[in-house]
Amino acid sequence: TTSLWLAGRCQRSLADMELGNRRRARRERRTIARTWCVPASRSDESTVLRRPEATSDQAVAFCPERKEAKMPRPLLAQLVHVELLTPDYDASRRFFTEIVGLSVVHETDSRAYLRCWGDHYTYSVVLTAAAYPGLGHAAWRAWSPEDLEQAVRNIEASGVRGEWIEGDFGHGRAYRFRAPGGHSIEILWEIERYNAPPELASTFPERPQKFRGGGLEPRHLDHVTVATSDVLRDVYWFRDNLGFRFMCYNGLEDDPDFVVFAMVTTNEKDHDLAFVKDMSPIPGRLNHVSFYVDTREALFRAADLLLEAGYAIEFGPGVHGMGEQSYLYFREPSGIRLELNSGGTRNYVPDWEPVRWRPSQGSNIFFRNTPMPDSMLECFPPATHPAFAADLGLVADTQQPNPYR
Repeated sequence: TTSLWLAGRCQRSLADMELGNRRRARRERRTIARTWCVPASRSDESTVLRRPEATSDQAVAFCPERKEAKMPRPLLAQLVHVELLTPDYDASRRFFTEIVGLSVVHETDSRAYLRCWGDHYTYSVVLTAAAYPGLGHAAWRAWSPEDLEQAVRNIEASGVRGEWIEGDFGHGRAYRFRAPGGHSIEILWEIERYNAPPELASTFPERPQKFRGGGLEPRHLDHVTVATSDVLRDVYWFRDNLGFRFMCYNGLEDDPDFVVFAMVTTNEKDHDLAFVKDMSPIPGRLNHVSFYVDTREALFRAADLLLEAGYAIEFGPGVHGMGEQSYLYFREPSGIRLELNSGGTRNYVPDWEPVRWRPSQGSNIFFRNTPMPDSMLECFPPATHPAFAADLGLVADTQQPNPYR
């Protein structure tokens, strides 16, 4: 009798919740209809935004006097994988599996697909054999198939032309293009979720696989930081065309408007993409790729493991002021910089205004007591040929002024 009574109560509760959800959705739609403005002409691409409930070919513009005109609708949901190029494929593969603790899920003669234990999709890192270290591409998943199509329309309306690819291991059709800074970016919707074999299945139903505690224990891919000749140009392009949120930026101490670093995000994190000023003549370079660990103690343990395995720590452990993430930087065998981070702020403010930092405020070093090493300015592929750089009136990246000293 008790079981029947509980079942009846549960059914009635679910029905009441569904009715409440329908009523709430109707109120939200009425609110949106009152606050959004009339449809825009296609000639004004910079202010064209789609209603949340609209079809992919419907667009509206905010009234020009409204502050929300600067708040484009997010089209991308998350960073899903990065491709890293390595001239020492075997050593890089060993490092990522034996030291970092990633697992190989698929491999060809010159490419390995690896995953962190907490990745919900099949993999998050692709290692590709190449002549030089660098970023092959970075990939984001859209919020929906319609948002993917809208993102492509925005990209091409901005003057950038990419191409559709039929897919790769673990994901379907995707659009690949070069962003203004020269970086290869891929956006997609269709993607495989990881299905753990029985021996890796977790007892916790929300985990994609069990936690086994190997290596540095990264839970998942966190962000990618790239180098660009014009930080704000790239920030505004990703904001206006793909809906990234512009969170904060860093200027020089004596010239705060000269921007050397900025962070943007597709979600509530402080960033899943960042830009650092690049004085070299080489476009599309990488500064680092970051992975998330659950605690600061995991960072200290990782530092211990790296040193005991014979790998130097480049910077940290410490805390960044921007985003308030704990950090640890080190290099893999081909020279590419990797970061482990933990903690960090979560920002849900819909009309967030980007914050300007100065180095003296602790933008890079929260405790303001340790200078960043000059080596952190090095990007990949390296730009260390002085004559080549001098032809364009520039200096090699190892000679750039360090704003954080």
